[in-house]
Amino acid sequence: MEMFYYIVFGVLSAVVAVLELSRTSKDRVATSSAFTSFKNNYLVVYSLMMAGDWLQGPYVYYLYSQYGFDKGDIGRLFIAGFGSSMLFGTIVGSLADKQGRRRACITYCVSYILSCITKHSPQYKILMLGRILGGIATSLLFSAFESWLVAEHNKRSFDPQWLSLTFSKAIFLGNGLVAIISGLFANLLTENLGFGPVAPFDAAACVLAIGMAIIMFSWTENYGDPSESKDLLGQFRVAAKAIASDEKIALLGAIQSLFEGSMYTFVFLWTPALSPHDEDIPHGFIFATFMLSSMLGSSIASRLMARAKPKVESYMQIVFIISALTLLLPVLTNILVGSSAEKGSSISFGGSIQLLGFCTFEACVGIFWPSIMKMRSQYIPEEARSTIMNFFRIPLNIFVCVVLYNVNAFPITIMFGMCSIFLFMASVLQRRLMVVAESQKPNWMPSDKFGDEEPLTA
Repeated sequence: MEMFYYIVFGVLSAVVAVLELSRTSKDRVATSSAFTSFKNNYLVVYSLMMAGDWLQGPYVYYLYSQYGFDKGDIGRLFIAGFGSSMLFGTIVGSLADKQGRRRACITYCVSYILSCITKHSPQYKILMLGRILGGIATSLLFSAFESWLVAEHNKRSFDPQWLSLTFSKAIFLGNGLVAIISGLFANLLTENLGFGPVAPFDAAACVLAIGMAIIMFSWTENYGDPSESKDLLGQFRVAAKAIASDEKIALLGAIQSLFEGSMYTFVFLWTPALSPHDEDIPHGFIFATFMLSSMLGSSIASRLMARAKPKVESYMQIVFIISALTLLLPVLTNILVGSSAEKGSSISFGGSIQLLGFCTFEACVGIFWPSIMKMRSQYIPEEARSTIMNFFRIPLNIFVCVVLYNVNAFPITIMFGMCSIFLFMASVLQRRLMVVAESQKPNWMPSDKFGDEEPLTA
């Protein structure tokens, strides 16, 4: 493996270490022992759930290609996953509010374990079934766990500001450290130990089973609206009314869809972007480098959220602009540098530039997750939290399905350019959200500033 990859990984590691070791009293918050115990239990579960997801990440595209499927076939498999998330995920998310978030979290584990098992089959129909199950699981991962956390946090009467602490630590661990370890472990299983590209999926199933056992024995149930007066359609109407009547919720949904749509498109495109001529690249190590970048972003976010200013609605505008610029790099390198690499050779100069840009984009992703979680906890009503969060994923999934369906119709640079435009749009909408939130704020507001005891990240 080239020294270039080690240098990038080493520099990022050093920056994260400096940020974590240079914390001041302004970056700390005083909490209770009861909250610490609650938070640590959630972080263990969330980290295991994310490990089950991240172990699969580097080798989904690669596994399908090893089974002999081309980019179009693989695109349709991805479409099945996002389409499933759009059609079934919304229903399952609404049932989480009605039937219980703990049950929904367990359903996530079962669905994803079954999805992992299907990866042993090279049959297209079986793989398609696995993608459908994975789509349902993804909707639950990004709605049920957060909804359970917010409801349980409030039920136990913890300080609302402590939610930011849990969010930032969850992203630092689950989307950072755990993701890095998962990427490296997947690389070890597949390439170093020679177990093949299906091995990470088996490891993921084992991790998910452990997490499910902890949920079953240590979590209590909570609901959005447990009353018998609302059926499934009633839940949908409540969610739709909340979105239509509150511009902040509608803007938040649009921003989330634009960013996550670009992010998921990036997940599908980064492999062919870095190896357009089948260059030999270390997928697992690059994936771990991306997650280290995300870890850097979550560390930056924790510092930003620990201060009264800048507000999350303010700094996210800059984050979206930087994200848009980084996804323009494949377009610019294609025009200015071109590609002269041969099949099986090492990464090209243009690919190296793109890799640095992609690491910057992943740092923006690391800032995005805890920041959007904080805004959702502020603006989305509790009685339909999971339902509304899955409503947000409908335009996201439509967008990704359209892109993947036309993956062979457009050059990869066109798709990156389109993602860049959407991220610029997200920045504009974020500006509007800030204006609306400021205009509706009462004359007196309690300070958001934290105290000075516990570090915001692990």
